[in-house]
Amino acid sequence: MSAQTDGPYEPLISMPELTPDALRAAVARIAPSRVPALTQHLFEATTNAQQTQSLAPLRAFVHSWAVFVAIERHPERAARLKELERIVDGGQQDPTPAVEEIRAIRAAAEAEAGL
Repeated sequence: MSAQTDGPYEPLISMPELTPDALRAAVARIAPSRVPALTQHLFEATTNAQQTQSLAPLRAFVHSWAVFVAIERHPERAARLKELERIVDGGQQDPTPAVEEIRAIRAAAEAEAGL
């Protein structure tokens, strides 16, 4: 696991290894309510991987949950992302700046996760 600072605040947890078990443990610590969704996604990814004889569904699972963990382990970043998503979903203002910031947050999370 590797840690990265979030301004003056430290992340809640270190970045886990990119394995299903490590990601599940991380999600259980920072967002326990999301464990059932992770478990369901892993089941579907495993089933799809077997049916298609491809690792692509499992890679997509790891990517998705690694980005989730990289964002959620920094509470300020997670809160900002939720605020930006509300702006985009609300349709009350030009979403372009919010969409650009969402992309930047996700890109930073991907880099932090080593993706």
